[in-house]
Amino acid sequence: MPAVDGRPYSPGLEGVLAGETSIALVDGQNGRLLYRGYPIVELVRNSTYAQVAELLWTGEWPSEAHLPTAPLSGAVLTALRALPNESSPMDALRTAVSAWGASARLSWPPTPDQARDVTALAPSALAAFARLRQGLEPVDPDPDLELAAGFLYQLTGETPDEASARALDAYFIVGAEHGFNASTFTARVITSTRSDLASAVAGAIGALKGPLHGGAPSEVVSQLHEIGSVEHAERWMRDAIARGERLMGFGHRVYRAYDPRAAALREVAEGMAGMADWLKMAVAVEDIALRLFEELKPDRVIKTNVEYYAAAVLQGVGLPPDLFPSTFALARHAGWTAHCMEQAGANRLIRPDVRYVGPPERPLPGVAAAV
Repeated sequence: MPAVDGRPYSPGLEGVLAGETSIALVDGQNGRLLYRGYPIVELVRNSTYAQVAELLWTGEWPSEAHLPTAPLSGAVLTALRALPNESSPMDALRTAVSAWGASARLSWPPTPDQARDVTALAPSALAAFARLRQGLEPVDPDPDLELAAGFLYQLTGETPDEASARALDAYFIVGAEHGFNASTFTARVITSTRSDLASAVAGAIGALKGPLHGGAPSEVVSQLHEIGSVEHAERWMRDAIARGERLMGFGHRVYRAYDPRAAALREVAEGMAGMADWLKMAVAVEDIALRLFEELKPDRVIKTNVEYYAAAVLQGVGLPPDLFPSTFALARHAGWTAHCMEQAGANRLIRPDVRYVGPPERPLPGVAAAV
């Protein structure tokens, strides 16, 4: 890495320590993810998204927690109704958060109550947009349902079965937080300017919209449909690797071991009714892919990542693939807002240096240099 005045330069800030956090430990080398010390697999097995969100926001484990979806204000509904039906769900979600922030008169620093409000608003907004683009009216929240179940209810107008609600809640838990990823870092940069929570979350949604950060679960579904069957899997993947194509659902910027979120979601997917045939194929394809990576790319550690089994869960609860990235954004609201509060708690404006690589000082064309 070239140095600037003796300081190393790392493209993409890879390996650069840009802060300290007590929210989560992402141990890529050993395949561990801890939320305030608690392993992700244990949280998925034994907690709810409401409990995990409170843990991230306050640092304390709540014995009980309830987080239903929230009613939409007139300003948010008006903004959603004004969007073209062909708008991206991520754009709709970002618009809703911005409209909420424009009328909420948010103070700085961000607070747990603000975090609860925007996290509860987001599923209602996304469900409302999903219905509006189909020519249907939004469904009011059911205050007795938890966030994930409430989102499914507002999408369809029908109370989801317990297994589907639990599966989506588990997905929300594994998606809630993941260190200084691109969208979370974006939220912290915005917060460091003393801007409000809505601006930080809207910026985070914009970062997550990029295909290098969000969107892979829907591509996993497309990939498995292209493969078609276990019998065709090895030939298909060998050809794809030979062409230099990336296999979706494998590899991660941080993890050099099996993604613990994938392990947690595989457990959930295996327990879902109606997913047996699709999941059986997914498991078999995963085993073939991991064997091929060891054979064809022995110098690289490429393991299954969270998107692979996220696809199984999201498809299993009946979500259309174009809602996968925005549903991921719903889950990540807890982590984004927790980081905004942590940033504000010991704030310093985030402003890194940059190395100039342009031309040296020179006169304008046709202008004589000053004597």
